Amino acid sequence: MTEQKVFGVIGWKNAGKTGLMERLVAEITARGFSVSTLKHAHHNFDIDQQGKDSYRHRDAGAQQVLLASANRWALMTELRGEAEPPLEKLLAQLAPVDLVLVEGFKRDTHPKVCAYRQQTSQSMIEDASVLAYATDTVLDTPKPQFDLDDTVAITDFICAKAGL
Repeated sequence: MTEQKVFGVIGWKNAGKTGLMERLVAEITARGFSVSTLKHAHHNFDIDQQGKDSYRHRDAGAQQVLLASANRWALMTELRGEAEPPLEKLLAQLAPVDLVLVEGFKRDTHPKVCAYRQQTSQSMIEDASVLAYATDTVLDTPKPQFDLDDTVAITDFICAKAGL
């Protein structure tokens, strides 16, 4: 089995990461490639609803609950005090696709595009794994820079770097 091709999108809050991810998924799939996404959340979240059967299973102590229908299925795993799993373990949970786009996980070493908006007044994220910037301004870096809204050019760059 070959290793998944992974490319990340990172940036500070309100830098445009999620919008860029949406546009990248749409553009890459329009080119005929299969894409999965993996999103890191810095906050507690729940995809289940209190009172539903699957929630009740989890609440009762189930380690995993798989919820399935004719349209989709979701596997929920409770960590129950265990450490957050590393990116590699999470990627191993995904079915094979042409490309996995990862939002967040900025400290990991996979190749990334960094979204940057001048209005956020945040510092530029500089890291060896950042191969380019998607930005609304000109940055002082020798790395490639793309207009944050130039989805086609950013997709061309990612596809070339990922070997698609």
